[in-house]
Amino acid sequence: MPALIPTDHTAEITWLGVVTNMDREELLSEVHDALDLRFDGIAGSVHGGLTRASCSRVKSQYPKGTEIRNERQLSIVSEEELAIIAETMGVDALDPARLGASMVIRGIHDFSHVPPSSRLQAPSGATVAIDMLNQPCQFPAKSLRHVLGDPAKGFKPAAEGHRGVTAWVAREGRVAVGDKLTLHVPGQRHWQPHG
Repeated sequence: MPALIPTDHTAEITWLGVVTNMDREELLSEVHDALDLRFDGIAGSVHGGLTRASCSRVKSQYPKGTEIRNERQLSIVSEEELAIIAETMGVDALDPARLGASMVIRGIHDFSHVPPSSRLQAPSGATVAIDMLNQPCQFPAKSLRHVLGDPAKGFKPAAEGHRGVTAWVAREGRVAVGDKLTLHVPGQRHWQPHG
């Protein structure tokens, strides 16, 4: 039996971008029609590399700055959840370029909560492995403030549980706007720690 089960859930890529500058006040992704995914991430991305320095997200496991596997090569968000965040903030829409996003998809309900270790596979064979829910932070809020003003302050609480996922490249290949991605999920039951 395969460890990863193909599902009938698919998503369309509606937007692609690459963060090439670490300016925390102007967190901006450069928009692309297609990207070549490599084992070290996306060429030119500040989030690329096979490894990265640990940050506050994993401080319970490692001292800050420890070299660890880079499971945060990509940030993937869904159109549906961006609409929820925007509505909660009281704005018309959010520009994914100002969220540091790598990919926006449409079509998978409750996307931020797909099981960790799930895969999204493109027609080219390019595959990304989902690490986990991406926790909201203040850097997108700072960038959004340039275009939204004060409502941007509400980004972090509005994005809780809807911020998308972080992912890493499991198989190299090209992805493009309009590609259909197939969701594959781990074939295991839910964890029962007290069973």
